[in-house]
Amino acid sequence: MSDTKVRNMEEFAALSGISRPTVSKYFHDPSSVRASTRARIEAALERYDYRPNIFAMNQNRKLTKNVGVVVPYLTDPFFAEIARCVEQQVVAAGYQPTLYSAYGDPAQEVEILDAMRALKPAGVLLAPLGRLSDKAAIEKFTKDVPTVLFDSFLPDTGIAFVGSNNPQFAKLMVDYLCRTGEPPCFFEMATPANPNANRRRQGYIAAMEELGHEPVIFKAEGTGWQFEDIGRREGHRALTSGAFPTNTVLCSNDRLAIGFLTACYELGLRVGRDKDSAIRVAGQDDHPFSRFTCPPLTTIAQDYESVSRRAAATLFGAIEAGETEAESVFFEGKLVMRDSA
Repeated sequence: MSDTKVRNMEEFAALSGISRPTVSKYFHDPSSVRASTRARIEAALERYDYRPNIFAMNQNRKLTKNVGVVVPYLTDPFFAEIARCVEQQVVAAGYQPTLYSAYGDPAQEVEILDAMRALKPAGVLLAPLGRLSDKAAIEKFTKDVPTVLFDSFLPDTGIAFVGSNNPQFAKLMVDYLCRTGEPPCFFEMATPANPNANRRRQGYIAAMEELGHEPVIFKAEGTGWQFEDIGRREGHRALTSGAFPTNTVLCSNDRLAIGFLTACYELGLRVGRDKDSAIRVAGQDDHPFSRFTCPPLTTIAQDYESVSRRAAATLFGAIEAGETEAESVFFEGKLVMRDSA
């Protein structure tokens, strides 16, 4: 491999001794050039370790002003809210957003990406399903279309990732709950639909051990995105079986916590932080409905605005200026104290 640094396609063409139009034609479709020419180009690619700026090439092809926005489950008010914030950023930048939802189905997620190719989008803002995603299909798509991932992290995929510091969420809440009462037990799904749950569990364990407490984790049975139903049903099981050695429960997300609050109500357990309450309950996300539960839910608020602004700005930088240096940005959450804990 040569030590020569190749900065652009013009330099690569000159070094390889092949015309710039022919090199460009190869990168758009390798089968469009003769086999002997293709062999020379590929030998030069290996020698100089050159990879073209696909996003700049797409810009040169004068793609549309369409920007795709893809979320896992649009009927979830959390994703509806973050999609709204992202859409606003896209419109403000002069692009036309098109919103898609995979509804928890990895096959539908792939179908959406395939359908978007026909629209020749300028770029895509993608919140992937995560654990269920067809990672190979997403990687292939992001090599062809400028894509910024948000909310759910997939390593080495797309231009960049912008999301929340989920371990910090749990640490912040554990610190608060331990300062104000008994240390919390952790209530999560045994098979989380979203990989952020795993990072929150890790943050909970680290924070509890740092404070000298034994982590206690209850794994709720159930799969899919019906979190409230799982929280209610499995909350009953946990509470009636004596699974919690303390009177404090931290739920992996607010939707599980909303179902758990219903289980407490049905079992006659008063939730809150006053002396007459039997149990404290907290969540994570600041779900749009969390302030309207009974009692209102103590939680960690995600920074929707910062996530959407940074994700959109990163995408537009790639589309308009060819800025494609990969980065991962994680925004911290904010403690929101309400009456449940």
